[in-house]
Amino acid sequence: MESKKFFITTAIDYVNQKPHLGTAYEKIGADCMARYMRLRGYDTFFLMGNDEHSTNVEIEAQRQGLAPLDYCSQMSTVFQETWRSLDISYDDFIHTTEERHRTAVRRLFEAIHANGYIYKGRYEGLYCDSCEEFVSEKDLVDGLCPRHKQEPKRIEEENYFFKLSEFEGPLLAHIEKNVDFVRPASRANEIVNVIKGGLEDVSISRFGKSWGIPLPIDDGHVVYVWFDALINYISAIGYGSDSPDRFDRYWPADVHVIGKDITRFHCIIWPAMLMAGGVPLPQSVFAHGFLSLGGEKMSKTLGNILDPRKMAAIFGPDGIRYLLLREVPFDRDGDISGEILIGRYNADLANELGNLFSRTATMITRYCGGELKAGPFGPGWELHDVLAGSLEGYHRHMNRLEFSRALGAYWVVIQRANRFIEEKRPFDLAKDPSKRNELVAVLGELYAVLATTGVVLSPFMPGKMAEMLRHLGADGVGMDRLPVCEAAVRRLQAPKPLFPRIQDSAEELFKD
Repeated sequence: MESKKFFITTAIDYVNQKPHLGTAYEKIGADCMARYMRLRGYDTFFLMGNDEHSTNVEIEAQRQGLAPLDYCSQMSTVFQETWRSLDISYDDFIHTTEERHRTAVRRLFEAIHANGYIYKGRYEGLYCDSCEEFVSEKDLVDGLCPRHKQEPKRIEEENYFFKLSEFEGPLLAHIEKNVDFVRPASRANEIVNVIKGGLEDVSISRFGKSWGIPLPIDDGHVVYVWFDALINYISAIGYGSDSPDRFDRYWPADVHVIGKDITRFHCIIWPAMLMAGGVPLPQSVFAHGFLSLGGEKMSKTLGNILDPRKMAAIFGPDGIRYLLLREVPFDRDGDISGEILIGRYNADLANELGNLFSRTATMITRYCGGELKAGPFGPGWELHDVLAGSLEGYHRHMNRLEFSRALGAYWVVIQRANRFIEEKRPFDLAKDPSKRNELVAVLGELYAVLATTGVVLSPFMPGKMAEMLRHLGADGVGMDRLPVCEAAVRRLQAPKPLFPRIQDSAEELFKD
């Protein structure tokens, strides 16, 4: 079994509003990958967290009559309860108000400053309050911020600047040498074009603010929120601390999973910061697409935000995890609706996978008294080749974070196994004692497929697949033992439905 390390992160979230389904989509994808790598025997570390030094967070706290830190604490509970409802298996959850983070921010700032990449200057230009980002005239659409459709305000203040312009050449050279540094390829092309268009030095402080981390060299300024937030990826694993064992063990990160709207920060500013501070760069940044609902982008303004906890209550945590990663390719935008989700749930989970499990376990119980010994399952068995081929495609796509394609590659096996039941008709074989060996062989093949399926799909549906594997007596099987080669179970009983069909209409289920 492989024994390498794997460090995966997600973007940390502003806490000025509750998490929505689009936010959850990112976390579910990253969690799926972390679970997959653990099953492969990798020493895996999965990091998530909250971004708390935002001006918008401070404004929302004031609106609610709370101190910012108290507000952040309340929202941390909301976020982490949401992630638990979706069975997200993060190993650490970083808050940017933690002392370990403040220490790391100060240390990296000091290193960049000592290397000559920070200077004091005057900023005159546009600033979008909602983005908490300085914007240029060329990025505006009809004079408005393209993300928030509002007019940025013009500000003039003395700030500290990071010499981003000095990293055009090094960044282009790194991207050219490391073709998977920015994924998917379409995002890499965008980043290369931005760099070739010329990089300007960026402001990394705000003057006269109290909510934030004071600059080590000037406590009249606080660290600009984006400069602060990016450092979470190393602060959580001990950068700058007196005990850097975890940092030495896991850094560089294998993949930062982020939304496509923040690629410039993660693929230009962040690697330049690390270069300036003498810290190795992450292996890869993967920018996923966005979810839309019924053809419209989810937004608080439109009132079409879906609550992840409500979706988990409707479909089960495993159901909504599967549906999002199956329906929407992780590297592209995708549209969902209540009708689409219910249709996919009933077709894939209730009808195909659920029925395969229920029918097979029931037949083993009914025709074999719950005891089955068959195998070894290998080449020459009818389902072996399709299973082996699907596993190859599954692993190839999982390694690329192509979750929808991985599921599609493997689902061929489930569909073939259901047809296999109709072709072999074990319910007829059971009526003829002379065909006992043939019956056992057929059920053994089906068992091998189901036991393999329980492992393969567990990164997507950890709860339901653990339940299925326990019922089959196949729990404890890892990726290194696939496909399952032999059926040897005792005292198997007819199961309850794994994925009960959803009978209600989308309108009925999704109403408030």
